[in-house]
Amino acid sequence: MCRGRGTSKRRTGRNRCHRKKERFYLSQDPPLLEIDDLRTWFYTDDGVAKAVDGVSYTIEAGKTLGVVGESGCGKSVTAMSILQLVPTPPGKYVGGEIRYHGENLLVKNEKAMRKIRGNEISVIFQEPMTSLNPVFRVGDQIGEALRLHEGMSRSEARARCIELLQQVGIPSPETRVDEYPHQLSGGMKQRVMIAMALACSPSLLIADEPTTALDVTIQAQILDLLRDLQKEKGMAILLITHDLGVVAENADDVVVMYAGKIVERAPVEQLFETPRHPYTLGLFRSIPGLGSACDRLEVIEGSVPNPLDFPSGCKFRPRCPFATEECAAQEPELSEVAERHEVACLHLDQVSRSTAESQGGGV
Repeated sequence: MCRGRGTSKRRTGRNRCHRKKERFYLSQDPPLLEIDDLRTWFYTDDGVAKAVDGVSYTIEAGKTLGVVGESGCGKSVTAMSILQLVPTPPGKYVGGEIRYHGENLLVKNEKAMRKIRGNEISVIFQEPMTSLNPVFRVGDQIGEALRLHEGMSRSEARARCIELLQQVGIPSPETRVDEYPHQLSGGMKQRVMIAMALACSPSLLIADEPTTALDVTIQAQILDLLRDLQKEKGMAILLITHDLGVVAENADDVVVMYAGKIVERAPVEQLFETPRHPYTLGLFRSIPGLGSACDRLEVIEGSVPNPLDFPSGCKFRPRCPFATEECAAQEPELSEVAERHEVACLHLDQVSRSTAESQGGGV
């Protein structure tokens, strides 16, 4: 496990992982969570799917890290690995570490993880409609964590549930606490999921597509609620999304994932001002802009490759407008292009010129 810090800009041999850690410490305090070279693979009858293959990032207390990418890029599998929620088999943690307060979560047994899940680290899952148990009352589902982790009695847990429902903006919480999920709207179900996740005041909240299937107005309300609760409680948030607008409004730093790897990471302002990876650039160009007239939106040609059959070299090569033969022979590693801004691409100069040419069009 690397402890020192390198000084060379070239990431070679001895100092490679040292510099990786140093760049993403925003303060002198160690990060709340460190993911270091995580590899989570799935062993199937058709072969090995390398869903997450060498991912590293850090999350600091009180900060929000946005993780973006298309479906199938590995962002949710990485997050579920934090709490050992990947089904094994077929999944397997092949390598790397996930350190929470300096302790590797991947070596903890199930009993130890149960003390962490829902207590110190909580999750808001993608689909509130299916994540809530339809046969239990809302109050019972929220109260389960309070009774398990806080040792509350049933009456104490009920009173706390009412407080939590009020805190997340659900009207008439004294009534709603006794209702079943089917009696609630989609927005209310998502608020219940947030109340459940925040019941034990976690240090880290994993929000996996927290506004999926909600209308735009409710999306804005949910995101505003998360921001307010983060300020109030000082928790860190891992925000997983495919929506760059959500990232722009809520994240401090951004990780862009593609085919199980990180292709770019940077502070949010820097990423939006100067995207340096062809995939990131393609994501921005596919967003409709206000005031820009066009007959057809730009698209990233092709689709995310099958994890059972990744292309050689750069995984984005078959879809990349800058690809050359060199990209097929060599897989690029993350390299520093500016302070705390890393990109994995062999043609950074060409991408930079393309980005500069597009700035007037609102990349």
